[in-house]
Amino acid sequence: MKTEPHINDPTMQAQIRAELGRLPWAKDLSRETIDDLAATFQVVSLEAGEVVHRCDQSLTSAVFVIRGRLHATVKDLFGNDAFKHVLIRGTAFGMFSIAQPDDVNTDVVALEPSTILKLPLATLFDLGGKHRDLQMSLYRLAGQLVRRVVMVDRTKALPSAVGIVHQSPATREFTSRLLGRLSQIEDGLCLASDDSDWQSIEGVNFRSIYKDGRLISTDEGRELLVEWSALGRVFLDLGAHYPQSELIRLVRFDDRILCCVEPQEIEPALSLIKSIEQSVPNWRDKISLVWVLEGDAQWRPFVPGLSEIVEGEFKISFQEPGPNQGGLLRSGLERIVHDLRGCKIGLALGGGAARGMAHLGVLKALEDHGIHVDMIAGTSAGAMTGVVYASGIAVEHAIDLFKTDLTLPWHFRRMPGGGYWYLVYKYRRGQFDPMLRKYLEDARLEQLPIPMLTVTVDLVRGGPVIREQGDATRCILESINLPGLSKPIINQGEALVDGGLVNNIPADVLVAKGCNFVLASSVTAKLEREFAGIRADQPVERYASPSFLQVMMRGQAVQNFNMNAVGVQPADFVIEPDVTSFDLSEFERTDELAEVGERTANESITQIKQLLAKLDSKLFSD
Repeated sequence: MKTEPHINDPTMQAQIRAELGRLPWAKDLSRETIDDLAATFQVVSLEAGEVVHRCDQSLTSAVFVIRGRLHATVKDLFGNDAFKHVLIRGTAFGMFSIAQPDDVNTDVVALEPSTILKLPLATLFDLGGKHRDLQMSLYRLAGQLVRRVVMVDRTKALPSAVGIVHQSPATREFTSRLLGRLSQIEDGLCLASDDSDWQSIEGVNFRSIYKDGRLISTDEGRELLVEWSALGRVFLDLGAHYPQSELIRLVRFDDRILCCVEPQEIEPALSLIKSIEQSVPNWRDKISLVWVLEGDAQWRPFVPGLSEIVEGEFKISFQEPGPNQGGLLRSGLERIVHDLRGCKIGLALGGGAARGMAHLGVLKALEDHGIHVDMIAGTSAGAMTGVVYASGIAVEHAIDLFKTDLTLPWHFRRMPGGGYWYLVYKYRRGQFDPMLRKYLEDARLEQLPIPMLTVTVDLVRGGPVIREQGDATRCILESINLPGLSKPIINQGEALVDGGLVNNIPADVLVAKGCNFVLASSVTAKLEREFAGIRADQPVERYASPSFLQVMMRGQAVQNFNMNAVGVQPADFVIEPDVTSFDLSEFERTDELAEVGERTANESITQIKQLLAKLDSKLFSD
């Protein structure tokens, strides 16, 4: 740990003032207050692994991260790890120990070479007595910290410096489109680039990172960062053709790195990512791969072991979608904007047999109103509709496919309960597999345009299984495998059946995956008060003899109805299409079900947008 002198260092003083100006709680502070704080701070340089605070130590200083990342582990009363989070550039620790008791019981360690500002709490409170604006800012901060301790706070820290590395010149368009979109909602964007063909964008400050025919030095880069950090967010844009040591030297300044790649360039891109991660430990979670797809490509290629190298992925395309393709790849840029703005929208699609086809209408309404979800989790029918949508198939085409392929043949229509027997027939004859592969081929979940998770249940272990990788068709089959209609799917010591048995609306799965705004589409919130001709309001019960299939499907519907209130709890908003007039087996009415879902979602759009505006008023404003 090295403490750097700064009182007489104009560059360091300027950097401290700039960083303070970027902190949300300090945005209303006067220049005088900022100057007093800047003159009081200690500047501390940390190496990877150095300890900032131990849980058994008294908390005496506030800490502000201005470079690098710290890892905080909150301990419970028994000394066990209760919660972990990462402190990045612009975040604070220990600001208000009374309102933030978890800091006293927290281990804080540098994940990588980092720089922090330290200020004794006693000095901070003295300054609060001197400056009324600082006092009010501390009160607001205290409220925020109490909220984080007492409530679930899913806010995400925003990266101040973002690196964009291009494996080939063909992906340079990504930078201009990204900065063009961000300039509509952010002020003071700054771009340092080696692109000699850069076309200026209004609201984006530009500087070449070439100086006298060479890349800028480390010191020059630091000075540039200090100069521009007071203006707004800084982007570093460069090609990957430089020596890896040069690239690593420059991207060390960044809080996030986006590696842009075309499919044919994946191998050198992965080599670069591995080199960065080896050179700068614990960087894996701040590197994302951006696939730039061309032509009619719907899915990125399958790369074995990719998840072991890269955690974050985005898939985008700048070309018009092909026949029967939706706009998921075209809206991929918006998902990257969400990520850089600290937003992650999840959509949970619940089970409900044929009634789950209403989800298709919900998806269409959200898409039509520009609400782009970043992740989908689905159970049973929600898994089937969700995967097909996430594969890039246009909603209208998906409706036609399901209606055509799941309409009852004439001989089943003549049978009592023919719709249920038809489902049994398709299950037992293995006909769902070829039907789904007609849509999905051999695509895997991780190849799809947006992240998709499916929920199934393992009868061996007695709990849910969450799939986010693997053969997409098989993942659907596991999730829709209703006991009684089909045998369990046996897979490596697992006996897998319908996920609706334990988690019919997987909103909690999306929260666990980092979504800070979760929508849920539930088709089980209402239950028709009739079964097999029996009604509770009939004074005389007429004779009824439901088949075992009717009893089984009704039992599933009742179970889902009673689980519904629990399943939707983690969601921020629930869309509840009333589909009680549709039988659980009426897949031939997929178009009508989708219309109900679309109409219900359209009625909720204003409320959803109002809630999203609370998350990010600039990004989701009308």
